[in-house]
Amino acid sequence: MTIVVLIFGEVSPKCLAKENPESFARFSAPILKFLMFILTPINFVFMQWRKLLSLIFKKKPENRMTQEELITIVDEAQSEGGIDEENGELIRSAIEFDDVDAREILTPRVDLVGVDKETPFEEIAKVFEQNPFSRLPVYEESIDNIIGVVHEKDYFCALQQGNRSLESIQTKPLYISGTVKVSDLLRMLQHYKVHMAVVVDEFGGTEGVVTMEDIIEELVGDIWDEHDVVVNYFQKINDTTYKIDCRAALDEMFDFLDVKASDDDYDCVTVNGWVMEKLEKIPAVGDSFDFEDLHITVTKGTAHHATELTVKRIAPKTEQL
Repeated sequence: MTIVVLIFGEVSPKCLAKENPESFARFSAPILKFLMFILTPINFVFMQWRKLLSLIFKKKPENRMTQEELITIVDEAQSEGGIDEENGELIRSAIEFDDVDAREILTPRVDLVGVDKETPFEEIAKVFEQNPFSRLPVYEESIDNIIGVVHEKDYFCALQQGNRSLESIQTKPLYISGTVKVSDLLRMLQHYKVHMAVVVDEFGGTEGVVTMEDIIEELVGDIWDEHDVVVNYFQKINDTTYKIDCRAALDEMFDFLDVKASDDDYDCVTVNGWVMEKLEKIPAVGDSFDFEDLHITVTKGTAHHATELTVKRIAPKTEQL
């Protein structure tokens, strides 16, 4: 029966209608009209039965819209000129805000600047002067044991007043897991009235720190003040060659290069982590590999990670006939 229905109910009628649409429409219209006349009373009975069931088993209307549908609406509004590119990016960031983990926006452990609790009080001033940070983590013995956070304003006020006790001006740090969503973290920072959280890894060590500014930048983009050094992660050398800073976010690099790939396919969030995953080793200067239509070469690096890539677009190969 399945084969019969497929041949005579699906394939054959569609083939005939496609080959001779007008004549097939004139032929089938009377038959369809007769079937509609015959089946209308039966259809009416079933419609009334459906209404009766709806009255007995009331169901709350669900006007839900998925995240993908919302983003599609924003993309359409932007393409039609209803909103500009900046507003479109802001709306998309707000929609995807709940999907971002603290681990994706943290300042990693290797880039942390802190002070030991045994550091002479006057020497902490040099740390503030040499780094553009208003808050510094205070650790005991190693950066894996952060015991407090000291604010620049509190420090210099204490220094001026003759107070030399670091413990008296430091605040208790907020410890979180790297899997905490940034939307939840923002509420936690507001609740505890702090601007910095320490991200702890599975072994209890310090994985990095997340600040209030990091969370806000996830929504509105990079925020630069008069003391920040502006970092250009992506440089276009010519129409086919680019320089990429390996500290950049992986999804931002894909967007910049217009690559149809997703950072969800990888276990890393930075370009350096992606390079390590592709090479399956610690990158060294001169290492290279191909990805999509790109040839990627490590041009700068340290003993532990890559710092800069050169990306060249490869001309697509034409098939020989």
